[in-house]
Amino acid sequence: MRDLSQLPKAHLHLHFTGSMRVSTLAELAGEAGVRLPPALLDGDPLRVPPNERGWHKFQRLYDAARARVRTEETMRRIVAEAAADDAAEGSGRLELQVDPTSYAPFVGGITPALEIVLDEARAASVATGVEVAVIVASSRMRHPYEARTLARLAARYAGDGPGDVVGFGLSNDERRGETAEFAPAFAIARRAGLASVPHGGELLGPVHIDDVFSHLAPDRLGHGVRSAEDPRLLERLVAAGVALEVCPASNVSLGVYAKPAQVPLRTLVDAGATVALGADDPLLFGSRLTAQYESARHAHGFIDAELADLARGSIRASRASAATKTRLLAAVAAWLTSSPA
Repeated sequence: MRDLSQLPKAHLHLHFTGSMRVSTLAELAGEAGVRLPPALLDGDPLRVPPNERGWHKFQRLYDAARARVRTEETMRRIVAEAAADDAAEGSGRLELQVDPTSYAPFVGGITPALEIVLDEARAASVATGVEVAVIVASSRMRHPYEARTLARLAARYAGDGPGDVVGFGLSNDERRGETAEFAPAFAIARRAGLASVPHGGELLGPVHIDDVFSHLAPDRLGHGVRSAEDPRLLERLVAAGVALEVCPASNVSLGVYAKPAQVPLRTLVDAGATVALGADDPLLFGSRLTAQYESARHAHGFIDAELADLARGSIRASRASAATKTRLLAAVAAWLTSSPA
């Protein structure tokens, strides 16, 4: 079998705080004299049921980690380390998702917060060879008017290269907020040429996915695995060219599926869906990008040619330039013709 860490790929579903290394979080907490919940530092993947109490525990831990991100230096470090970790796993393109409102109070506002991330994304791209672009995401827990503000901010920095904003997302608990109320924000983003990349179809099923599909016109759907429960809906997504950012470790950690083999990856691929595997929040789920491909190999029986197809899907679904896509696709072909280990 070929080394999956050498398989060129694009990473399209990774959250800013959730990308943090455990060692980095421990160091930040130590410097601040803060005691973190042991679950953030014990090295074991988070496991919670997909109910209100389970999500509350996940959110509490995520907020505890995010509370340690209070300086420009720390924000830059997170971006740089995320790029370095992706480079070590064969990623040639990273589209890192961030909600700048979470860090704005410590760096002078949402504009400086976003500019810090974008500036470091450019620097990290040079340092690692991984093209790092950014997705600005609003939260379902906040008022839809705030989403419009973020969409306008994202539009100011739109592009397709390193250090550009390439998409607009909607994250947090899928069970919160009215999807339709966020449609004006996504319309602002689309007019600026940004990809529509909302979350949907992990904690909630086909009805919720249909709601997101109808109101937010996604180019990519964060997760989307529950579309496998409705073949007609899945067929509509495939026909519309909506890529699915599937994060197996997240699905298992949040109790959507009991074990990796139950994630409907094969069903989605067999239906013709474009699938881009992502790590989501490695800090909590204890599993980075290559591990998602290993799950496809060992839990679902994907052979190297099929794994290469997954990598191609991630590259094509990215907002990278045509030249970058051509280069990465050629590298995938070279990986597939190399000798297995």
